[in-house]
Amino acid sequence: MPKNYKILLNFIKDLSVETKDTQTLLFVKDQISSYQLNIEINSKALKNKMIEVSTKLSFKDKQNSERQSVFELVYATVVKIEEEIKDKKILEKIILCDVQKEIYPKLEKIFVNLLNDSGFPNIKFEKKVDFEKLYSERLN
Repeated sequence: MPKNYKILLNFIKDLSVETKDTQTLLFVKDQISSYQLNIEINSKALKNKMIEVSTKLSFKDKQNSERQSVFELVYATVVKIEEEIKDKKILEKIILCDVQKEIYPKLEKIFVNLLNDSGFPNIKFEKKVDFEKLYSERLN
């Protein structure tokens, strides 16, 4: 199937790393395996059939410990949609699935580097995100 959109540009829109102090860093290093990666996708229409897609990655302690680090990255992608695309379902799939599959490898690399450079070396996300599956599950 031919691509019905074009990525014009992308950039880090917002970035946040919070580790209160050294004791927190040392505590979190032992607890980092309990952290969970979350992905949020939002979009807003721009003019001339363009859409800004914001993909937010957050890596947080799912147990909500008193001592924790918080990592968040919002990555904006400006997409130009082909003129003939009018169907809302096709547009939704482009935003939630197609664009994500294209940008996610770079986004994950940026995020992993951020974690590593924030004092948490050797963090990797073993589980790959299947945007096709997530999109299909959302429809059901």
